[in-house]
Amino acid sequence: MNSPIMIACAHGTSNTQGAAEVNALRAAIAELRPGLEVREAYVDVQQPDLVDVVAGLPEGEPAVVVPLLLSVGYHVKVDIARAVKSRPGSAAAAPLGPDPRLAALLDQRLREAGTTDNDVVVLAAAGSSNPNAAVSVEELLGQLRELRSNRIVAAYGASAKPSVPDAVAMLREELAGGAGAGESAGAVDVGGRVVIASYLLAPGFFHDQLAKAGADVVTEPLLPSATLADIALDRYDAAVAAMHATRSEPAPEAAPAAPTAGVPGAPADTQHGGIFKAVRRFVTKYFPR
Repeated sequence: MNSPIMIACAHGTSNTQGAAEVNALRAAIAELRPGLEVREAYVDVQQPDLVDVVAGLPEGEPAVVVPLLLSVGYHVKVDIARAVKSRPGSAAAAPLGPDPRLAALLDQRLREAGTTDNDVVVLAAAGSSNPNAAVSVEELLGQLRELRSNRIVAAYGASAKPSVPDAVAMLREELAGGAGAGESAGAVDVGGRVVIASYLLAPGFFHDQLAKAGADVVTEPLLPSATLADIALDRYDAAVAAMHATRSEPAPEAAPAAPTAGVPGAPADTQHGGIFKAVRRFVTKYFPR
């Protein structure tokens, strides 16, 4: 039996470099899993649209939509969920994050940017109106804190608080020994820099905004990295295993048969029961007590 088609679904971007790096991620996934059909799809900005890709699947072919997204949010819970629901035999995998491997990759990007122990870090995510997205980012934040001694706070580009500029301003004040300093500043050493760790997949609108947030340093996005292809395949494999487990579950027990009183061919005792009820209704109606 052939493996289900993977629909590697990204957000979409008008940034040429960002689009190229996401396409390279799909190519890396296909290279790691020879024979797996990997299709392109987007939930915004770019084409082909996910809904059209799902609708165009070959008849009877199963598929798994793998969100090339870093957290649970509107696109996962609504756009992808609706597309999958519209196509029997399809399923949705979990997004790429949170994952300890992403925390390790962020740590690598921070080291590449020259971050020292004296610096404070803003973990900058895109943001979502779905509260589950913030939960995912907070989990990733905990994983990153296990790898670094820096003071690290999470912030968002849109739809959630604090915003990245507000977080940068708060940490800048702490470093200066202002009103935000004190116990809340943790182990920050005065004299460090404010560094933004870009928790974004590729260059694009949100990453461009990070350069305007007032930090001293902004790290590069997560791509390019082979880590993302490994995680995407793990998400795909987990979804396929769940599909197989669902199919192998025993069928539910049949509901009790409906009464067959008065039906030709029904068992005699059932027919007798129906006759008794009819007689009782007649007596009750015409000979009330």
